[in-house]
Amino acid sequence: MAELMEKSSQLESHTAGIFRTAATVKGGRRFSFGAMVVVGDRRGRVGYAHAKSQEVPMAIEKAEKHARQNVISVPLTGGTIPHEIEGRFLATTVRLLPASPGTGVIAGSSVRSILELVGITDCMTKVYGSTNKVNVIKAVFDALSRLRTKELIAELRGVDLGVTDIEERIDRAGRFMSQGTSFSKGPGRVLTAEEVRVERPEAPKAEEAPAEESPAAEAPAEGGDEGGEEKSDS
Repeated sequence: MAELMEKSSQLESHTAGIFRTAATVKGGRRFSFGAMVVVGDRRGRVGYAHAKSQEVPMAIEKAEKHARQNVISVPLTGGTIPHEIEGRFLATTVRLLPASPGTGVIAGSSVRSILELVGITDCMTKVYGSTNKVNVIKAVFDALSRLRTKELIAELRGVDLGVTDIEERIDRAGRFMSQGTSFSKGPGRVLTAEEVRVERPEAPKAEEAPAEESPAAEAPAEGGDEGGEEKSDS
């Protein structure tokens, strides 16, 4: 769980992993601990560091200190990244794909912790090769450090890029949320099951027509003549 580190910078800390190592010495085995910590402010600034110590709390504290000194800025487009990007570290490749609003962060625990601290709310990811936690984190930071804004790319190329695909998706989702659906009572609000049910207007009841006498009712009783008089025995 992310912890608030300092109120001035609003940086939150997340311990991505604790690693134990052992060295065999003359008197036995000597243990040491390594901590991988990720920090971020959920507004586009994020950093990470790995530190070692004889105790776990000291290793985490050292990693947090180094992570605050290695914070980078990540360009964002709404709640997602501006374009598709791949990051690599040794045998690990991480691919980040921008997503439409409402998609969420589709990633594993290591990648999700970083993207959430950056402030990304919609993104799809895929890890290729080694899934070692340290390699994955470093590959994600390699991808985030190579992200570029549309304005910077247009300036470098000297052309007008126009409206990108991800900007069109965000604009379309914004119009949909502002207009709402035909069942919603307010824009951008989650509907309950009762609100989704549409009550169909009841069809007007037809006026009851007077019951017609059936011809069987007018037929003469059994054993009677046409005039309805009973025959005498005599």
